[in-house]
Amino acid sequence: QVQLVESGGGLVQAGGSLRLSCAASGSTSTIVRIGWYRQAPGNEREWVAGITYGGSTDYADSVKGRFTISRDNAKNTVYLQMDSLKPEDTAIYYCNAHYGSIGRSWGQGTQVTVSS
Repeated sequence: QVQLVESGGGLVQAGGSLRLSCAASGSTSTIVRIGWYRQAPGNEREWVAGITYGGSTDYADSVKGRFTISRDNAKNTVYLQMDSLKPEDTAIYYCNAHYGSIGRSWGQGTQVTVSS
């Protein structure tokens, strides 16, 4: 199994930046892909960005050009650099791992609040 712990959330003004971290432990060699998701109050959880073990990345249209996902395999950590933040980016951010053939894990989430 894979365990995930997010960190790096906080309060920032619009236009500011934050970097989220997702630290993986357990059977990290079986991880195929890690993604970031977010959930704002009253909304469904939505996908934000993803990165494969090989380093391929993709982004939701709403964050493309502002957010950057990256990984440090030596540290078993995936990062989400968030620039030009907007109030509508306010949400709890979760990381999610696909591992093995059908395994999936979620972290506990980290709150991001962007003030106008």
